[in-house]
Parts: sequence; structure tokens; C-alpha cells
Amino acid sequence: MASTASAELIGATPALRRLYVIRFVFAAAWAALLLVSGSELTLGTKLLLFLYPAFDVAAAVVDARSARAAGPVKGLYANMAASALAAVGVGVASTSGVADVLRVWGAWAVVSGLIQLLVGVARRPMGGQWAMILSGGISVLAGATFIRSATQDDPSLTTLAGYATLGGIFFLVSAIRLSRSTPRS
Repeated sequence: MASTASAELIGATPALRRLYVIRFVFAAAWAALLLVSGSELTLGTKLLLFLYPAFDVAAAVVDARSARAAGPVKGLYANMAASALAAVGVGVASTSGVADVLRVWGAWAVVSGLIQLLVGVARRPMGGQWAMILSGGISVLAGATFIRSATQDDPSLTTLAGYATLGGIFFLVSAIRLSRSTPRS
């Protein structure tokens, strides 16, 4: 039984590694576009803000499909729900102002960070998950910071670019670690 579970984890590793690299590329490109657009809530910025959590939903769907045989996916389903709510919430909040966007984004960062932390802990036998565990914890702290920064006189969306960049780097580190932890045949 243990060897079957181990083989399933190994089989899911290449798909997860590819997904993590794609998530890194997306996060880096998204952050660059957000920095270029600044903190004005233009139509393009609103679309970017919606796109990030929407992409997270799609990534979680791909992750759940590839990981189904490798273990529990309840955390991924919770992440899909949280990210879908965040996409809608950010879309609605973007009609009110930057402060409301930061509040919604912050709440999402806290919830999704906790989920990411729990999924990373559950996937520890797969290897390469310490970065995901650390990223989840940092996401919780960053989310609280976003909520607090929404109370500032002139809140800015550019901090979200740093958040996305750091998250992308953690995905890249996990992809590299997964490459090293996968047994060669």
C-alpha cells in the first residue's frame, strides 16, 4: 500500500512541477503589468486584479486533477472556492476604490495562505513543499498587511505586485525542489 501511494506521488510530481513553473511565469508577468498600470483603477487594472484570483482557480483545478490519485484534494477545492469568491469580490470592490480592493485581496490572501500552508504540509512526502508552506504563512501575514494598508490615506495597489512576485518565486523554488526530489528511473 505504501509503495502504491509513493508511486502515485511520484506520478503527480511532473505535472505539479510544470504547473508551478507556469504559475511563476504568470505571477511575474502579472506583477510587471500591474506595476506598469500603477494604482489607478483603469479598466485594464481592474481586469488584471480580477485575472489573478481567476487564474488561481484554474491552476487549482489543474492541480486537483493531476493530484487526485496522489492524495486528498479537499484543500484544493477550498482554494478554488476562496479564489472564485475573491475574483468576484475584487471585481465588485474595484468599482469602489483601491482601499476596498486591498481589503478583499487581503482577506483572500489570509484564507488562501492558510489553505496553501495546509496543502503544503499534507504534500510533504512528495518533497519540494517547504517553499509552499513558507509561502502560505507569508501570504497570511501579507493579507493582514493589505487590510491594514487599506486604512492609509493614499493606499496603493503596487504592493500587490511584490506579493505576486514573491509568490511566483516560491512556486519556482518548489518546482526546482520537486525536480531534485523526484527519483530518476
